[in-house]
Amino acid sequence: MKTQPAQLPQLLKKSLAPVYLISGDEPLLVQECCDQVRSAARDAGFLERMTFHADHQLDWNTVGEEFGSLSLFAEKRRIEIHLPTGKLGDGRAVLERVLQDPPEDIILLLISARLDAAETRRKWYKELQNKGVHVPVWPVDGDKFAGWLQQRAKSRGLSLTRGALNILTERLEGNLLAASQELDRLALFGTGKTIDEDVIEQAVQDSSRFTGFELVTELLAGRAPHARKMIGVLKQEGENPLGLLAVLVRDLNLTMELRAAAAQRENPSAFLKQRGVFQLQRARTIEQAARRLSRPQLHSALELCSDIDRAAKGFSPSSPWSYLEDMATLLATRAT
Repeated sequence: MKTQPAQLPQLLKKSLAPVYLISGDEPLLVQECCDQVRSAARDAGFLERMTFHADHQLDWNTVGEEFGSLSLFAEKRRIEIHLPTGKLGDGRAVLERVLQDPPEDIILLLISARLDAAETRRKWYKELQNKGVHVPVWPVDGDKFAGWLQQRAKSRGLSLTRGALNILTERLEGNLLAASQELDRLALFGTGKTIDEDVIEQAVQDSSRFTGFELVTELLAGRAPHARKMIGVLKQEGENPLGLLAVLVRDLNLTMELRAAAAQRENPSAFLKQRGVFQLQRARTIEQAARRLSRPQLHSALELCSDIDRAAKGFSPSSPWSYLEDMATLLATRAT
């Protein structure tokens, strides 16, 4: 069956299915759905966990053998398979066999990028629909983001004033992972209180750590030495690079669009306001980057963002932070 993320908790309370597929391109919401399945499975005694990543090195025969083997301690198990491309490839035959007669002592959790239409027509997916639960996760629409942000704050015991909500909505622009991290920081100021514009400013001033937003500003401004310092601090503090990466990709694309608009003699300030950029510092940074950086530089920067994404998800031997240091060097170079 197929269900929505909001309906998943009730389904998990009723009974556990032998297989769950959580798919989508919104990392925070996918992670939260997976955590709900994991928690329910642990409560039901599925304590042993094994994880596979479906990259080109995965031997699907090994995966199939796990479904046919007994647990070392006769415990019920959770087997998780990450599908970064949303495609099974050589794993289709294995999953088809497993889904025809799922083992009673195993819960399978498939964690996937968004599935395309072709994949949903395959036999393995139809078997999954019959035996398990598919939770497709979709991004929060732009017109619903403010409401999502307010509800998220409420769950942390916070109430956002209209002004505070407007600032955060503009600043985060649908980046759910960064939004969650920002609300976690604001929650440190105490639950059960109202968050207004002054509290947001105080949170920034009183925080001794750098933020991903500040790092993106330094990168686009070409201030490589300070950017590298910030990268080191964020790495030490365990910051999730995917949150700041989403912000960086957003502003790099805006910078490219502004370069094209400027070539057509569009007013930069008006262009950025049309794109929802109202904060003076952010607008100034993007406008200066559009003048300073060349189109090839910006293309290279976006390609480097793909490397950062892969590294952050464990599909590269290099650290995402080392790629970010490369980004600092790339964006510090003035186009000739």
